[in-house]
Amino acid sequence: MFIAQIITLYPDMFPGPLGQSLAGRALREERWRCDAIQLRDFATDRHRSVDDTPAGGGAGMVLRADVLARAVDHAAAMAPGLPVLALTPRGAPLTQDRVRQLAAGPGVTLLCGRFEGFDERLFEGRAVEPVSIGDYVLSGGEMGALVLLDACVRLLPGVMGAASSGDDESFEQGLLEYPHYTRPFEWEGRTIPEVLRSGDHARIAAWRKSMAETDTRLRRPDLWERHEGARVQPPSGARRDKD
Repeated sequence: MFIAQIITLYPDMFPGPLGQSLAGRALREERWRCDAIQLRDFATDRHRSVDDTPAGGGAGMVLRADVLARAVDHAAAMAPGLPVLALTPRGAPLTQDRVRQLAAGPGVTLLCGRFEGFDERLFEGRAVEPVSIGDYVLSGGEMGALVLLDACVRLLPGVMGAASSGDDESFEQGLLEYPHYTRPFEWEGRTIPEVLRSGDHARIAAWRKSMAETDTRLRRPDLWERHEGARVQPPSGARRDKD
């Protein structure tokens, strides 16, 4: 079973939307488990304080390293061996490759940021990986945690209807997914491309590949650049001739 532990100030947000649709069914089938951990339970003062003013001055409050570390240690004792990820705009971008790695493992512990973020010493004192779901700022890490978990849960065995359902999706091959069409054949004067009605599977595959490459190049030049770079890389371990 895939174990998801979420350290948060708002445990009632979980499983939230993950209790519906594919993720919800998988939760009921015990393909994964969702354990929300209240961060305030690890405060030591009577006010259950988890934050303090930033050193050096400035606006807002910062989550304390000592409180966070006690929560992380508790989570590690409850489910040993899970990677710990902190949701923060300062983290590395979450990728489909990282999601696949997590989904293939025993689970994940997620640390939801709030206020101005985390005391940086947490990342020095504990093995916590900072990750970001995009170049924007949310009120807290809870929404990011839901996004990350949804991306993982759908990849668990038996969750998607067909094992191959995700093979051609965006990012799986380093490209955006090709465009889709369905009935009716004509809608507001627009028709389905002829190739998709040809029954020629080789032509259809070639068209889909071409469209995926074209859309990626136009819409996500950053992905296209990485894709092209990967295509021209020499095989692993190969040596380049030197002049």
